[in-house]
Amino acid sequence: MARTTVPLTLDLLDALDAPCRSCLFWEREPVRRDGLSPAERAREKEAWVSEVLREWGSCGRVAVVDGEPVGYLTYAPAAFVPGAAAFPTAPVSADAVLLTTAWIRPGYAGGGLGRLLVQGMARDLTGRDGIRAVEAFARTGRAPAPPGGTSECVVPAEFLARVGFKTHRPHPRTPRMRMEMRSLVTWRGEMEAAWEKIVGVVRRPHGATAPVPREARNPRP
Repeated sequence: MARTTVPLTLDLLDALDAPCRSCLFWEREPVRRDGLSPAERAREKEAWVSEVLREWGSCGRVAVVDGEPVGYLTYAPAAFVPGAAAFPTAPVSADAVLLTTAWIRPGYAGGGLGRLLVQGMARDLTGRDGIRAVEAFARTGRAPAPPGGTSECVVPAEFLARVGFKTHRPHPRTPRMRMEMRSLVTWRGEMEAAWEKIVGVVRRPHGATAPVPREARNPRP
């Protein structure tokens, strides 16, 4: 089974069957999103992605399994995310990008795709000027749905903790969690090193031995 992540595009967004595909909880103010039809919400979602791509750059990753998109996450500077103001643990730190939505198709949940998406986000954000961390408003197990949204609009705190986020501003229902960019870089490097080891084992022919150093082949007199 081939698994990878690719940047979020409008075509991939349209191909996703996520329940948050047309949700505007994060992307628009309540007064702007209330009263819109599902088709209008979908168009507004596309307009938001286009705006962020044009003015800031890549703002999401899509998990692809055997050529089929099965999950995604989105992130952007807080200036593009007016829905964040609804949280009691707001605002987002000035040096951080906000991770908003993370979704995996139920049949693929628990297989490490969420971690793969975070790794893809790390790869995308590394080297961008002025970004020192990624933050997220999390929901605990007892948190109700946020006003104007559903429970799927907010990433579970348990998942964020598993992939390296730590509580930055505590709250019993919606803590704000943070992952430093240096942690993202370190984690990305460890993951890539582990992957290279796996690939090396798979590619090495059966019975092949490790290369012999030049010094051992041609010892000095």
